[in-house]
Amino acid sequence: MKNLNLQSLIIIAVLALITIMWGIGSVPLFDPDEPVYAETAREMIKYGDFLSPRIFDNYWYDKPPMYYWLVSISFGLFGDGEAAARFPAALMAVATSVMLYFSISNIFSERAGFWASIVLTTCVEFFYLGKAAVTDTTLLFFMTAALLCYLHKWYWVMYIAMALATVTKGPIGIVFPGAIIFLHLVFTGNLREILKMHVIRGLVLYFAIAAPWYYLMYQVHGMDFINTFLGFHNLTRFTTPEHPDRVLWWYYLPVIILGMFPWTGILLQSLRASISEASSDELGKMSFFNIWWVFVLLFFSISQTKLVSYILPMFPALAIIVGWNLARLESQRGESLISWVIGTAVMFGLLGVGWYIGGQQLPEAALEASVLSGTTIVIGLVILWFLWRERDVIFAGYLHAAMGFLTMLIAFSFILPPVADKFSVKTMAAEYVATCDTTKTVYVDKFLRPGFMYYTGIAGEEMLPKTDALKNAVTDAAPKYIVVRRLEFKRLQNPEAVQNLRIVKEKDGIMILEKY
Repeated sequence: MKNLNLQSLIIIAVLALITIMWGIGSVPLFDPDEPVYAETAREMIKYGDFLSPRIFDNYWYDKPPMYYWLVSISFGLFGDGEAAARFPAALMAVATSVMLYFSISNIFSERAGFWASIVLTTCVEFFYLGKAAVTDTTLLFFMTAALLCYLHKWYWVMYIAMALATVTKGPIGIVFPGAIIFLHLVFTGNLREILKMHVIRGLVLYFAIAAPWYYLMYQVHGMDFINTFLGFHNLTRFTTPEHPDRVLWWYYLPVIILGMFPWTGILLQSLRASISEASSDELGKMSFFNIWWVFVLLFFSISQTKLVSYILPMFPALAIIVGWNLARLESQRGESLISWVIGTAVMFGLLGVGWYIGGQQLPEAALEASVLSGTTIVIGLVILWFLWRERDVIFAGYLHAAMGFLTMLIAFSFILPPVADKFSVKTMAAEYVATCDTTKTVYVDKFLRPGFMYYTGIAGEEMLPKTDALKNAVTDAAPKYIVVRRLEFKRLQNPEAVQNLRIVKEKDGIMILEKY
């Protein structure tokens, strides 16, 4: 590998390890997604069945098994717990940062690779999801590897990476890289390159790795697996909103603004430069990265089901474009930095105010949020000074990275721990085990059920939100416990009038009720 620098590699590896690994065991698993993956891995171990994922002691066809396998290994090495559940995701995030340095250093320059990795590592969306026990960074690693291997013309490795992405999250593992690569070949008028990509033999390799799990699942579970996994969890989620209140064309705009922070201020300038300032040798490659992020954004903007994590696959492309631009600005002193200055002033100002306002909604962490707000504004002002007065691109870049690191450090050390019970059923699950008769039937809010199962080992009866499930549970005369969010309880027309119902415990928006 050419264009590498040992000092840069050490900086990136250490920064990624600290930024991503810090605090992965300091807060409980957040409802509802993280406990799903941890509990499913636990039940794989419990049943000794590493083919068919289970949750609540029932078969579960939501995702392929890759992340469950990784968490199972982690549990075996480190024991059951939050840090072990999150460790595989964190490790894949760190690997993605290091991979980006190696790849981009060879595609463009060592400085471009250095900055691309720094940008990705310290942006909010990446380090937040890197600490979460979900599939997203595992998918990101394999998908990013496939796309970068295409640029390096490492086609055999590209097919392997696509296959592993498919075993991580399904058909998206080949559909996304395949579509992005095809669009790039069309855009650059280079469709003849397909003849050199060993497509037939490559697809044989792809299916040899990706297909066995799907085939074995079909052999064991038949059309129930096909209809649920491909029908509901892929096609239906794309065409039918799981969260109707999120069907907004601009839904991902604030996600990008916050997710790319602290680099949002230079993003627009970098995107423009990738088109207008790229050399003839660079333009074809920059078009690839632009097609990459635009395709991901458009796909999930069209999709009816929207989640913050869905657009994570576009962040490496954006980080590469910003990193390339920072390296270009380093070597071409004298270029106007006005758009970077304006972008930084706006974004650091918005986020500084946003952290303060958000803190007022969380009294337990109001002081810490105010500290983050003040830190954001102060560092933003220092960055503006070095950009406007000193025209020091390098130091301004380091200050951006420092802001990303400090955002992570303050959030995961001081803000999230005191408010964690607002996002996790862990404390109330312990209260239930300690104070309630666990031999009685318990009904559990669907949103809380995975965490309740993970922390108590009790599946309970599921109550779907915004239905008559809770009403039926509280009006039915049979003795039972009910674990529910207060917002669902308030939907009952007159909850105080329900006979023989008492509140056992209420904390941070979660209630334990007893029907006696």
